[in-house]
Order: sequence, then structure tokens, then C-alpha cells
Amino acid sequence: MKTVNKSVRKKDAMQLLTGQPVYTDDIAPKDCLIVKLLRSPHANAVIQTIKTDIAMKVPGIECIYTWEDMPEDQRRFTLAGQTYPEASPYDRLLLDRHVRYIGDPVAIVAGRDEKSVDKALRLIKVTYEVLEPVLDFRSAKDNPILVHPEENWESLCPVGADNKRNLCAHDETSSGDIERVLSECDIVIDRVYHTKACQQTMMETFRTFCTMDTYGRLNVVSSTQIVFHCRRIIANALGIPKSKVRVSKPRIGGGFGAKQTSVSEIYPAFVTWKTKKPSKIIFTREESMTASTPRHEMEMHVRLGAMKNGLIRGIDLYTLSNTGAYGEHGPTTVGLSGHKSIPLYGKAEAFRFTSDVVYTNVMSSGAYRGYGATQGLFAVESAVNELASVLHRDPFDLREQNIVREGDVMPAYYGQVNTSCALDRCLKRVKEMIRWDEKYPVRDMGNGKVRSVGMGMAMQGSGISNVDVGSATLKLGDEGIYSLSIGAADMGTGCDTILAQIAAEVLDCSLEDITVFGADTDASPYDSGSYASSTTYVTGKAVETCALKLRDQICQLGARLLNCPAEEAEFDGKAVYRTGHEMDKTSRVSLFEIATSSMCGNDIPLTVTTTHSSPISPPPYMVGAAEIEVDLLTGEVKVLEYDAAVDCGTPINPNLARVQAEGGILQGIGMALTENITYSRRGQVYENSLMQYKIPTRVDIGHIHVDFENSYENAGPFGAKSIGEVVINTPLPAVADAVYHAVGQRFYELPITPEQIAMAKKSGT
Repeated sequence: MKTVNKSVRKKDAMQLLTGQPVYTDDIAPKDCLIVKLLRSPHANAVIQTIKTDIAMKVPGIECIYTWEDMPEDQRRFTLAGQTYPEASPYDRLLLDRHVRYIGDPVAIVAGRDEKSVDKALRLIKVTYEVLEPVLDFRSAKDNPILVHPEENWESLCPVGADNKRNLCAHDETSSGDIERVLSECDIVIDRVYHTKACQQTMMETFRTFCTMDTYGRLNVVSSTQIVFHCRRIIANALGIPKSKVRVSKPRIGGGFGAKQTSVSEIYPAFVTWKTKKPSKIIFTREESMTASTPRHEMEMHVRLGAMKNGLIRGIDLYTLSNTGAYGEHGPTTVGLSGHKSIPLYGKAEAFRFTSDVVYTNVMSSGAYRGYGATQGLFAVESAVNELASVLHRDPFDLREQNIVREGDVMPAYYGQVNTSCALDRCLKRVKEMIRWDEKYPVRDMGNGKVRSVGMGMAMQGSGISNVDVGSATLKLGDEGIYSLSIGAADMGTGCDTILAQIAAEVLDCSLEDITVFGADTDASPYDSGSYASSTTYVTGKAVETCALKLRDQICQLGARLLNCPAEEAEFDGKAVYRTGHEMDKTSRVSLFEIATSSMCGNDIPLTVTTTHSSPISPPPYMVGAAEIEVDLLTGEVKVLEYDAAVDCGTPINPNLARVQAEGGILQGIGMALTENITYSRRGQVYENSLMQYKIPTRVDIGHIHVDFENSYENAGPFGAKSIGEVVINTPLPAVADAVYHAVGQRFYELPITPEQIAMAKKSGT
């Protein structure tokens, strides 16, 4: 291959490197009204009165909107960027009289500058009827205090939701007789694991600007992963037709799933729709930390049954998920906690996976890389690591005995066949990379510190089968240069480059000959958006098919110019020639000539649009191992080395794939050791900045090594599967098991803090 599987530079690298104006706020009109939100100081309250008259007198204030300015018959909606009908319930209003968490919007203020808006925010007077909140998600289900008592709450899909029980979703799936199987097992690991919420902390906060166009349509430019879903969400929030809304995105300064939820768009959209003036909203870091959509807090009860010879026969998992005040992504994230963890163990005779998602009066959760699989894999993989300890088995060897293999049917993965899998080779490679046999389980360094190792493995998906849609439009331009239009959003991952590589490989041209445009709801072909690890696999396949069709069209026009049958024409990327006459200049017509001739007396289109959806979602696989150093006196943990092997099919761009893996590993380490969202007794988030919320940086981590063990997925473009999400999942169980080997105690809650380790050593428990 000439372009695919090559580590070419990102197409936008130089623009980003040289600081060109490419992000949302860089390109916003200078005369935008500044939009800010007054937020609730209470976790559960009903607004009694709200007075804005004094605030409206502040010079420069354009408008202030409260719940009283909203239509009485407005329908509730969801901010979740999901394919319609959304699994997430319709439980939000643009502004609601009932506020449900500290940070819930109370008023929208717009003015000509930040100073005037800030002053007006301070002058709005609100009186509340303060209600008792539900803050503990373990007691939320069937609690007499209802987070959503309203009658116009809706659930469009049968996900087991019931707002009168604080239940956002409920589900149960199984195969085989799990109770019988567990009763026959020699060993049953029965544990409860808890992962707290954690933030995506992308460097570019939520931001949007809006204008009205010549035709009276609302133009929205936003840092979003989901332009088409975002259009529907805005239309629903404002109660206007989708045809009146256009959404586009510039460069995105990181998303990690946070921007799969329309956190910021609806507020300036409402202001511009009402005033007909440009407006913009820029979330502060504090707002992004306290009024956004972090990962769901989950508690997972695992029962894992095995025989003395190590054979894992059954897995029973119950997941309780905290969706917070609103249900964005609540019904869908929880499913991955079981369906992306249990199937790893292909020898199991039976499984059961039960889940509840509950409402509470804290910041609502949403999509974050890994999307529930992260939490579930921590629980199941930690249980397997504990089983290895009980059996005195090497964790690698135990997994080698039990893993799913290519060709296996996976009952817990929706009954899908495992069509491509190099998980066995990933296990072998990581064990070699980290020199496991030399380091396992622990070494005393003689200075109050110990070094230990731990491991874990993971799977994810490649898009949502039979749901996600990817599309591409390819056009041959005047000079023989191609333009590729997509609806997927490059959020720093390099998907513009990767999709261009796929097109260039098919069209046998250089990457520089492909210009990429996207994403814009008016100009791009429909695409579900960049989430669920779908872009390379789903949209990439659309690009591959589209390019093949365009090749055929080029050959047809070339054959006409050569006055030969189309079946005798071939294309080598530079010219169409008659079969068997490659070197005959009179039997060749250049791509430039074909492009030029297409503009005069031509009826063969050199523009092709293709749409693709996949009936399967082939899992990528990953194995990771961590070496840590623990100071037994202070409890401080340092990750000295992390080694990983990934099976993502064929990496389209190995460098970009490696960077994805390294970044995901770093995020997973942060979730395991330092990232923590905690609440006061009132429901207020303590970690409201990056001073309190500790994400690891590159200098905090030793060496990260990533290798690839390629399988070949026939359903993917050039054999590719996804890589975006699987890479975050292995550090959690790996680091947790390494900590156990270091201190002799298992920790069932993340993050594992130095205080917990130090106190455990002090108490000797």
C-alpha cells in the first residue's frame, strides 16, 4: 500500500503548529453579543420569583431571559448527541423553573461586553423554594424525593425508564443458567467496585457562536463532534424546524466525548434567534468542570465463577449508574459496562448482566471516551486479577486460557461473531515488552519503596451496529485535484487525514491531492458524528466505497475520450489508458484532461456520494501492563513504565494510532490514581479548576510504549477497526493490581489516592 498504513503528517499540522486562527473563538464575529448563564446555587429548588429589571438597566445589556420567557407548551428534549429516536429521555427545558443541580441554568444574559454581562448577572435577584436533594445514587431508586416529577417527561425508546422511580434506564440480559453455573464453580470472586465520575478536561472548553444568514436561517458554529445531531437538538430546544438551523464546526480543541453532548449551543442559539444579532458563549474552565457532562459514576457488583484449573465458567454483573440531574447518555453508557467486558472471556458457559441508571441532584453525566466500558472493565478485569491471585496463577497465563478467539460467537456481545482478533498475540507481546517474568509481582527497592507490576485487557467496538451512518462525497476538481466532503468531526484525532489516506489509496494519488471539507449540515453528507469509535471503521468504509465508485466514473469518461469500451479502460491515478496500451501516449488521457473535458458537453458525473452503515461492530482489543513504584510511607504512586499492544485491525496511520493510544493510556492512569470529583453535603463540586482536579501530564509518567498486533477486519476499510476508545481501558485494572502487589491490599474504588494507601499500610489491613 502506498498511503494506507503509513505515518503521514496530519493535514492541518502546520496551521495548528503556527497558531493560525482555526478554532471557534478565533473566527467568531467581533460584534457578537456575549452570552453568559446565571446558575443555580441549590441542588434542588423551585424558583419562586426572579427579578431582572435592575440588571436590564446595566449599559450594554441586550436581553435577559428566564423561565418566564419560555413558551408554556414547550416540549422537553435531550442534549445527548444520539441517533433519533434517542435512547436518552426528553427531560430538559431550555430554562426550567425547577432547577436540579448546583449549576443548572436559571437565566440567560446577553450584552455587548463581558464586563456588562458580569455586572448584570450579579444584579439578578432570585428567590427559591429549596427542596431536599437526592445526592447518594445508591438510595436514589424508588426514593420518595423525585428528581423529575413533571408529567411532560418522555422516554422515546423502551429502555426501562420511569421518572416516578428516579429510574433513567433498566435492563437485563443473560445467556445460560448463571446461578447453576456459579453454584458448581470451585471459586467465586464476589466483589463490589466503584468508579467515581471524572472529567474529560479537553483544553478547549465548550464554545459556540451564532449568526443569522441572508435567508433568515440560524447559523451555528460550534466546537462539536455531532453537527447533525446538534442541529436537531437546537431545533427541539427552540421549537423551530430543523431546516431553519445550520450547524458547522471549525477545528476542535479536544472533545473526548464531552462534545457529543450539546452543552453550550442552545443558549446563544436562542439569543440570536430572538434578537437576530450575532452572539457567542465561551464556557469558563469552572463551568466546564461544574456544569458539563463528566463520566458516569458507577458501582459494579461482580460475581465471577471459576474452577481450580482456572477455567472461567460464569460472570454475573450488576451495574448501578449515576446519570445525575439529566439523562444524557445514561441508558446507553451503562450497557457497555457489561457488553464490552464480559465477552472477553469466551469459555464462559453463562452470563447475566443487569443494570439500573438513576437520577440524582448532581451535575448530569454524559459521554466520555470508553463510554461505560471503562468502568465495567475495571470491575471484571480486577475480579480476574484477584482470581489469578487466589489460584496462584500468572494473570497472563490465566487469560490465555480463557480469552475469546477469532471465530467465536460472543453471546454477551449481542451474539456477534468475533470476525478478527489478535488478542492472544497482544498478551504475548505485552508480557515480553514489560519483561513481566523478571518483575512480577513485586520487588523491594530497599529504600522504603517497592516496584510492582499489574496488567489488564480490554475490548471496545467499531461504531454502533445497524445504527451509525457514515457518508462521504468525492469530487474531481478542475485541475485533477479531489475534494472530500465528510460529516465526521476531526477533534484532534486526525480523522481528516486518515479519511484522506483511504481516498488517496483507492485513487492512487498523493495525500496532497485530496482536499478535505467538513463538517457542515448544509454542505456535508449525513454522518452520525465522531463518537462510538465509528469514524475510521464506518465513515472510512464509506470513503473507500465512494473512491472506488469515482474511479469507475473517471474510467467511463476516459474511455469515451479514448473512444473505447469502458471495460477496456484502466486508471493508474494519473491517466486513463486502454488496456494493453500503457505506454502508448495516443491511448492515454490524463486526469487533467478528463477533469477539463467534464465541464463541456458531459453527462458523466465526476462527483459521487456514498453512505455506509455496518451490521456488525468488530471489537478492537488491547492488553496493557503497568510497572509502578510505591512509597510505602507516603502512599505516593509513580507509573514508571506502561506497555501496551493494540489490535485495531490495520492501522491506517500508525503514528496517529500510537498517539491515540498514548493519550488514552495517560487518561486511564489519571482515572486510576488522581482524577476525582467530590461533592459537598449540599451537592456542590469541590474540584472546579485544574488546580483541584489533577490530570496527569507527560512529565508525571515514565515511559509509555505502544505496539500493534494487526488482525484484518474484512468489513473495515483496508482491514481497519477502531482505536479511539479501547486505549483508555486497560490502565485502571493494571494499575490497581500493581498497587495490590505493592501494598498487599486490594482497592475497589477509583481513584486510589496516596492517603488511602498510606492509611492502609498504617492500619495493616
